[in-house]
Amino acid sequence: MHSNRLQLNTAKTEVLWCATSRRQHQISRAPVRVSEDFITPAASVRDLGIYLDSDTSMRSHVSMTVSNCFDALRRIRSIRCCVPRQAVLSLVVSLVLSRLDYGSSTLVSLPAYQIDQLQSVLNTAARLVYSSRRYDHVTPLLRELHWLRMSQRIDYKLAVLVYRCLSGLAPSYLASDLQHVADLDARRCLRSASTSTLVVPVTCMSTVGDRAFPVAAAVVWNSLPANVTSSPSLPTFQRRLKTELFARSYS
Repeated sequence: MHSNRLQLNTAKTEVLWCATSRRQHQISRAPVRVSEDFITPAASVRDLGIYLDSDTSMRSHVSMTVSNCFDALRRIRSIRCCVPRQAVLSLVVSLVLSRLDYGSSTLVSLPAYQIDQLQSVLNTAARLVYSSRRYDHVTPLLRELHWLRMSQRIDYKLAVLVYRCLSGLAPSYLASDLQHVADLDARRCLRSASTSTLVVPVTCMSTVGDRAFPVAAAVVWNSLPANVTSSPSLPTFQRRLKTELFARSYS
């Protein structure tokens, strides 16, 4: 910060030590000296609207997202009888779905129970739009609204980011983490070298390493069919991608 002529505000500074849940007890909780002040390490911090836990579990972010979304749904429900369905749908999309989708690519490979918590928001929102009862089957409503399930929404965001990286539309620090199989000398003779397949880096810990961007992005990209990954433009890619993921959601 000194090299950029910035002054550190210690009153708004937080310290986060990151480690796996098994090694959390090994991390010192002693205050860290920053400038003239001492700051106690936090269990979670907020950065650009995304809550990061010290064990990288994303529990805080999922919990806060679900809480904020249900609060918005309760407010919309209070005026449901006074506005038409299309207005309710617009409110749900702008106040609820936008929160679910914000930073959702960071939620890739989370445990199923956390994804289910986010999916419950989608289910409640669909029932609110159609004024259906709590225990009515929600799949026909989601299909009618043409909403992807939460797992596919996460894959959609990540796949679009990969397409941007490969097309030169994303920051270089992200694009440099992706590598085509055809670019490796040892694999140029393989059949996969003639496709757009990406290299999946080897990781030591599936709980953390498999959620890293180079790994998760390559896995999602390689799971897409060739007619999607070979799209000539971003709008075409987004259209084909949603069609593919929608079929996976309700096949």
